[in-house]
Amino acid sequence: MEKTDQVEILIVEDNPDDAEMALRALKKNKLANNILVVDDGEKALDFIFARGDYKERSSKNRPKIILLDLKLPKVSGLEVLKELKANKKTRIIPVIVLTSSKEESDIVESYELGVNSYIVKPVDFDKFVDSVNDLGLYWLLLNQQPSV
Repeated sequence: MEKTDQVEILIVEDNPDDAEMALRALKKNKLANNILVVDDGEKALDFIFARGDYKERSSKNRPKIILLDLKLPKVSGLEVLKELKANKKTRIIPVIVLTSSKEESDIVESYELGVNSYIVKPVDFDKFVDSVNDLGLYWLLLNQQPSV
């Protein structure tokens, strides 16, 4: 099992090509330290709440940001977001929805549930790299988070 206690970025993405593109973009911009990719919502919740395959890790060590797709197997991205933002210990983790869905209902529901940002994935790789770079620079380097 990977070292999961020091994960800074959790990518929740079921499409391996999109996950690889996000990893490449983060690496290109030197923001690729301590990243974990999970491919469904259930694994994301297990990781965050230190249960299932991740029961050995400390739930006190939270990622600095979560990049969350909405259309996921087992547990949808909206359900993941709902559980994270309903829990006092995890609601402060910045969650950025990074999805192909442009549906107004998905955007509205994401914000109602407490998402920090909603980004539609660009199809063009260079634009995607730029988007991920901007995300990483802001959320990892500029944004100040509580040490709770």
